[in-house]
Amino acid sequence: MLDVKGPALNDDDVRRLSHPMTGGVILFARHFENRRQLIALTDAIRDVRDDLLIAVDHEGGRVQRFRTDGFTVLPAMRRLGELWDRDVLLATKVATATGYVLAAELRACGVDLSFTPVLDLDYGRSAVIGDRAFHRDPRVVALLAKSLSHGLALAGMSNCGKHFPGHGFAGADSHVALPVDDRELDAILSEDVMPYDWLGLTLSSVIPAHVIYSKIDDKPAGFSRIWLQDILRGKLRFTGAIFSDDLSMEAARAGGTLTQAAQAALDAGCDMVLVCNQPEAAETVLKELAYVPSKESVRRLKQLRPRGKALSWRKLLAQAAYREAKTLLATAFG
Repeated sequence: MLDVKGPALNDDDVRRLSHPMTGGVILFARHFENRRQLIALTDAIRDVRDDLLIAVDHEGGRVQRFRTDGFTVLPAMRRLGELWDRDVLLATKVATATGYVLAAELRACGVDLSFTPVLDLDYGRSAVIGDRAFHRDPRVVALLAKSLSHGLALAGMSNCGKHFPGHGFAGADSHVALPVDDRELDAILSEDVMPYDWLGLTLSSVIPAHVIYSKIDDKPAGFSRIWLQDILRGKLRFTGAIFSDDLSMEAARAGGTLTQAAQAALDAGCDMVLVCNQPEAAETVLKELAYVPSKESVRRLKQLRPRGKALSWRKLLAQAAYREAKTLLATAFG
């Protein structure tokens, strides 16, 4: 999965998207000028390859790529956790409404998948996670994530839990450093991993953390067969797709060159690797990577395709369920 240069495709983009090893496109804020342009971009991507998965990091709070021209500004997930502490039932209803609005608006613009929800615990230690986390209590995280995922599903969108097994305890930012979590395995399993265990088949896909859990493996989780095969696939019996986190991040350089990192992530058990904000480097990976995806990987990724026909923006605005969800969000958060 790679990104394109700007808000419209150029010839280099088309060449990269046409490569048989390209499986998806990730969009960022620089790809958005307005809704009309975004729809034109996603339509153009599908004109090149209609089998590509179009994704975005669109969680709410400070991680929301599209925020103007009608897009609802969504709350940070911590606000849902704070609402839970005051009113459990209302919090679950608002979480479902958040997921529905998020997914319905994206799908109306041709986006297939948002990399959400964040399942990290809010230990108050990680600035890069911070208010992206629902709560400190793994039970609250699991239940709010399940409600939000229900809202995504109502709009026909799959979900993606991140960052397995948990990025909330490690203080360093994996975008610029290599975080290390030195806790014992039992501590991680009994806290951070529990949302993944409890959500079970509710989870469609997962992104592992670019964090080294030094008592378990000397590799970051996204390059670790222990975490991805033994624990996630084996112990937790996870059957969904596994994406690498962005291999362009500083923490991924433990995997060597971008091509070596991609190969290592795939060998560890990822079904698709992400190379973001470096289209030319992504093209090098496409040329150098010696990899044939398994039928099982292809099946897992195909299952992430949206379900049902997306509503146009005009029809979405007229839909009662969407208007009610927007009203609930406005009432809860002002």
